[in-house]
Amino acid sequence: MIRVVLPSHLRKLGGTGSEVHLEIEGQATVARVLDALEARYPSLSGTIRDHATRQRRPFLRFFACEEDISHQPLDSPLPEAIASGKEPLYVIAAIAGG
Repeated sequence: MIRVVLPSHLRKLGGTGSEVHLEIEGQATVARVLDALEARYPSLSGTIRDHATRQRRPFLRFFACEEDISHQPLDSPLPEAIASGKEPLYVIAAIAGG
C-alpha cells in the first residue's frame, strides 16, 4: 500500500481525504502511483499530469522522504519507505511570485 498526500485543491476536486491509500502492482514509481490515483479518482485525470505528454504539470511538486523528486523521470523507482507505506508520497502545490 502506498500513501499519497494531496494538496487541498486536488482533495476537493477528487473528493478524497487528506491521505489516499493505493495498491500498486509491480515496482512503485510516480507514474504507477499517478495511474492508480487517476483510475480510482477519474476527476483527477489531467490535473497532475498533462493529458498529452503525461508529464508533471507546472506548479506541482513531488516529495518522497523529504526530498524533491519532481525532476526525476516518472518511471524511477520510489524509495522503499514510500513503497512499503512507511512514508507518504507528497504532491505539493508550488507557489510562484516574489
